[in-house]
Formats: sequence, structure tokens, C-alpha cells
Amino acid sequence: MCERGRGKVTLENYAIEMLGITKRFPGIVANDNITLQLKKGEIHALLGENGAGKSTLMSVLFGLYQPEEGEIRKDGKKVEIKDPNDANDLGIGMVHQHFKLVECFSVLDNIILGVETTKGGFLQKDEARKKVMALSEKYGLQVEPDALIEDITVGMQQRTEILKMLYRDNEILIFDEPTAVLTPQEIQELMSIMKNLAAEGKSILFITHKLAEIMQVSDRCTVLRKGKYVGTVETKDTTPEKLSAMMVGRNVSFAVEKKDAKPGEVVLDIQGMTVASKRHKNNAVNNVSMQVRRGEIVCIAGIDGNGQTEFVYGLSGLEPLKSGTIKLNGEDITHAPIRKRSMMGMSHIPEDRHKHGLVLDYTLENNMVLQRYFEPQFTNKAGFLKKKEIHSYAERLIEQYDVRSGQGPVTLARSMSGGNQQKAIIAREIDKNPELLIAVQPTRGLDVGAIEYIHSQLVAQRDAGKGVLLISLELDEVMNVSDRILVMYEGEIVGEFDPKKVTVEELGLYMAGAKKGGGKNE
Repeated sequence: MCERGRGKVTLENYAIEMLGITKRFPGIVANDNITLQLKKGEIHALLGENGAGKSTLMSVLFGLYQPEEGEIRKDGKKVEIKDPNDANDLGIGMVHQHFKLVECFSVLDNIILGVETTKGGFLQKDEARKKVMALSEKYGLQVEPDALIEDITVGMQQRTEILKMLYRDNEILIFDEPTAVLTPQEIQELMSIMKNLAAEGKSILFITHKLAEIMQVSDRCTVLRKGKYVGTVETKDTTPEKLSAMMVGRNVSFAVEKKDAKPGEVVLDIQGMTVASKRHKNNAVNNVSMQVRRGEIVCIAGIDGNGQTEFVYGLSGLEPLKSGTIKLNGEDITHAPIRKRSMMGMSHIPEDRHKHGLVLDYTLENNMVLQRYFEPQFTNKAGFLKKKEIHSYAERLIEQYDVRSGQGPVTLARSMSGGNQQKAIIAREIDKNPELLIAVQPTRGLDVGAIEYIHSQLVAQRDAGKGVLLISLELDEVMNVSDRILVMYEGEIVGEFDPKKVTVEELGLYMAGAKKGGGKNE
């Protein structure tokens, strides 16, 4: 709420005030009379469920959207922010949930894009390079300035985005879900970077779903629910349980409820899988053999960039194998096309929901039947789509999985929040009733209520006698959801563990390559 009138607190305390902001889209009020106040030099967390209006509110502050009502003040003075250039001129920078980088440009070119120094029509990169490297050194943001964006890890892409803000001397920094794509180690690095930035007087707005991060790094937290303001609390005076109840409107269970697994016959059998790397001469995946049985959740854990992505590409048919075999229900699918794998019972929740999960400019209902539109349920004998059936099918999944969208089945996928895009993919893949469910980072960017639901769905698939292969960077998820853990390091399986018997510290040593050859009973 507005803090004017509380004794000594004055307008001068605030770097930014968003007062009574209302933003509407077709069929939805994304922000309904929201007030948010950011103090100078503080880290202020913005918490809410998927689709609560957090990213929309920050996009209003950054000039990507214009509000229908309300005003923005900087240092107590009303300002007009018509576009991101106005925001930059006011010292406001933003790292978006889905990075805004030119993939075929270098790191350095992305950082200086739009504010290049030229002389006689030629780019002057030497001074820019010095400034970027000085900022990189000062804030611990290690980057390779000449590397192409398409060749670097998501962690380095994010460091590039942060350096873009610092290069422009931004004083107000917006981080939209900054840890959603980072490894645990990178998250800790980012937390310390944020603290350093705040200590230097920069003011940070930090959108996240992760309550542990809010408790660790923020000074205050504002909670939104379904587009409305719920409250602002001092972080030191609250608990994760209180925050989650404010966010979802009910108490949330942080423990995954599941009985002991009862593994059955082998559903997935991989022998000697090798996948070439596009980045270097070594193989991305090297001679991996493993099995998944019905009625178990097998998790591949590891630090990002150790071959998990290429492993899933090889398994799902997105990349060819250099050598090795894959069998699904005893049938060799090593060279099978993607559609055949899907029809044989393989479902895939992909790592990159925009690149491999959705057609962003299709409606939600068309995305829901992407892999099934040719089935008699959705296409008649003449080859025409049964649009009514597709519409009602999408309506059922939207309701069942609580996919929030402004216009229901006809909502464009692009216009939905990242978390609701993820829920749409999960609904589609689980409803196919697969024999094998491959879930790659399934809860990335989801709120605690949605995470609780997705974990229960994975366990339900297991209990229905399906095989579940989970690839996760979240150690809490790995420990709580899996029945068996395989650690991947530099493209090889270096250990197999029972989550009931292994510690997080032990797993961390294998993930970092400090130990190899771990057995289930260690």
C-alpha cells in the first residue's frame, strides 16, 4: 500500500512509485489498480502465481505497455514512459524472462546494441570492450565478449543481459524470473551480484516464484493475486509459508506426497547412446546406457551444459545419434521419426517451451492438438479439422490444468504468461496417455501452487504404471520427486543413487565432477 503518512516515510525514499496502475487485455484485467513502491537501494521482490500480472506490471514500468489508469513517479516526480527508450533515459533497465538477444551477434555486440559509439560512420568497439570488461570484472559477471549468443549457455546469456543494463548506467534494475533458467551455482552467483548492486545504491525489482530466493535476497516483498494487490511485507518479518498462502490464497504443501515406487517391466532401454556436440569436437553425450521401468520416476541430475539437452534431443528424435540404440517397449526406435515416437507412446515436455513446445502465433486450442490433429477424433475422413471437437477438447484441458488465458481456447499462445504456456504443454503431453513421459525442467518458471500440482501429476503418471524420465536442475525437485537419480557430467552417467540414501552435498560432488562411479547404496 501507499506508505505516505506513516510517520517519517516521505516520497524522497522512493526511487519508483507505480500508483493505481490498471492494464487490460481482451478478456482479462492483467493489473487491477496496483500500487508498488520501490525504495532507493533496496531489493524488492514481486511474487504471484502464473498469470497474476507481475510481468505485465514490469512491462508497464519498462514502457512496453501503456496503462489505462494510474501514474508512475520517479524520485517523486510524475514521468511518462511511452517506450523502452524512455525507460532507459530514466535509468530503468530490464532483464526479461525470455532474453531479448540477437542470437547471431556476439556478446559484445548485444551489450552495446542501440548505444554504439561511432566515428566517421565506423563502430568504435575498443572503448566499449574496455567498459564491458571492467563491468564484468567489477560485478563478477564473467562473459566471453566475442562468443556468439547461440553458442553460449543460458547462464552466460543472462550475464550478457545484466551487462546490457549496467553498460547503460541504469539505476533501477528489473529482473523478470532471473533464476528460472539457471543452475543452483549460477543462482547463488546471481544472488551475490544483486546484493552488490543494491549495496552500490541501485534499486532492484525482482520477479520470482522461488520463496527461498525471496527470503535470501530481498528486503521487501509485494504479493499479487489474479491481477490485484494483496500486500507488501518486510521479508525479515515473514516466512515462506505465509508468502505462499498470500500468493495462492491457501496453504501449500512443500512436500511431495508419494508412496514407494513399484517398478515393473522396462519401458525405455538405451544402450551406448552417443550424440555429437555442435559446440566442440568432443561428444555431447558419450556412451550412455540406462533404463526406465514402468512405475518409476528416474531423474537425470546435473549442472546445465553437461549433455542433458543433447541427450533429450537424441532420445526424442530432434538430433540423430552418432551411435547406440533406443528401444521403447522393446521396439527399436533409434531412427524413428518424431511422429512415430509420439504415436508409440512417447511424450516430451521440452526444455525450451518457445522453440520446441509451442507455435506461439497459433491459438491455444491449435497448440493443444499439435501432435494429434490427424487423429479421427480431430479430423474427418475428408481431411478437414473438426473445429468444434478441438475447441471443446481444449476447454477441458484448460479447466483440468488451470491454464489461465484471457480468451480461453482462442487465446494466442504468445500472449499468455510463461507459466501458463508451460501448463498448456504439460496438459497436452500428459493427456496423450503416454507410455513414457520425458519431462525436462517441467516446473521451470512455475509458482508453488502449480509446482505442487505438476509434481502430483508426475507421481500420478508413475502410479498409473507409466515410465517417467525427469531431467531437472533443481536439487529439491530431484530429491523429492525421483525414485532413482542418475548424475550426468560431461555427457556421461557418473553415478546412480537412491534419493533416500544420498545427500545433496554428495550429489553436488558428482555433479561438479569431483567424484565418479557412485553406486545406489553410497
